[in-house]
Amino acid sequence: MKITCDSPECSGCGLCLDKNIDAVKNIIENGADRIGSKPGITSDVPEDVAKYIDHTLLKPQVTDEEIRVLCDEARRYKFASVCVNPAHVEACSRLLKGSPVKVCTVIGFPLGATTSQVKAFETREAITKGAEEIDMVINIGALKSKKYSLVEEDIREVVKAAQGRLVKVILETGLLNQEEKVAGCLLSKAAGADFVKTSTGFGPGGATAEDIFLMRTVVGKEMGVKASGGVKDYKTAKEMIDAGATRIGASAGVKIIKGDSDSSGKEKPADY
Repeated sequence: MKITCDSPECSGCGLCLDKNIDAVKNIIENGADRIGSKPGITSDVPEDVAKYIDHTLLKPQVTDEEIRVLCDEARRYKFASVCVNPAHVEACSRLLKGSPVKVCTVIGFPLGATTSQVKAFETREAITKGAEEIDMVINIGALKSKKYSLVEEDIREVVKAAQGRLVKVILETGLLNQEEKVAGCLLSKAAGADFVKTSTGFGPGGATAEDIFLMRTVVGKEMGVKASGGVKDYKTAKEMIDAGATRIGASAGVKIIKGDSDSSGKEKPADY
């Protein structure tokens, strides 16, 4: 199935996502049946979750000392990456020099409402500062308006600007219905992105095992799936990996790998 159609006039072929919405509904319905039986029931959850974690610090008031601690922890526990705002990329690149820990940054964050040109510029600049992975926010309004060509091109521009670096597309699942989640995954895959990701941590809701399993079902084995938003303890991280996540975005990375549980009963804070 084609994702979008480049033809200025509809020929009625019914092969693109814009017209063949039944294909999307079938994915949702099939995925829902499997989710109901227990996500990832046959999966073996790896005990070593550190390599799955993007150690995250995205709050606006971050200090230089907090960045230093973040990078020290990432080195010590061998996390996959640190995920920071673009202003901190250069410092992280310097602090992590010689380490296998990657420097990840966010683009079009947290709303996804900047133009494709601005997102591409942000990406290129971040790379010159040392960014090795890019987490971009999808154009949420365009996706909800079913402007699929615009959404796909927006992602593709960032992929091109990344010049081979890993690109993860943040869908902000808390703002989407099931149909929109499926469409976002398909468009991300068509545009050449490497991952789909649940949330920014600044929007409503966060990662759920059901969403992770749906996203994994849609993108298949070819792409990564990142769970982000509300992953605060080891148990939740394991649930996400079991459901199909290959990366975890969390500000509580150290707590997660130490096996601590969040038993406070309090509402979980935003994951930044």
